[in-house]
Amino acid sequence: MYSATFIFDKKQFDEAFYRLDQAIAEIAKLTSGYLGEEAWEHPETGRVSNVYYWQTTDGLHELMKHPKHLEAKAAQSNWLNGYQVIISQVLRTYGDGAISHPTASFING
Repeated sequence: MYSATFIFDKKQFDEAFYRLDQAIAEIAKLTSGYLGEEAWEHPETGRVSNVYYWQTTDGLHELMKHPKHLEAKAAQSNWLNGYQVIISQVLRTYGDGAISHPTASFING
């Protein structure tokens, strides 16, 4: 399993941002091996973290090459005050099963 974490600081969002953001979220769901996503916002700084999960890197590469994603990447400075992307291989997950999560089918801890 793999995850892609997109961390960013907000600048100002407009209608174009929201349209692209929604389109990319829908496109991600259609990629190979997509498992789910989650988002977090730091209450004090407003920094946002979106995490997407896939069974393999195939779906991640599909999303990265999609024209809508490339459009958003080219225009990111209109809406963001900086970003960082972290691509990770999930080695283990565990928990008590009480939380529904995209990695639940991967629990092996």
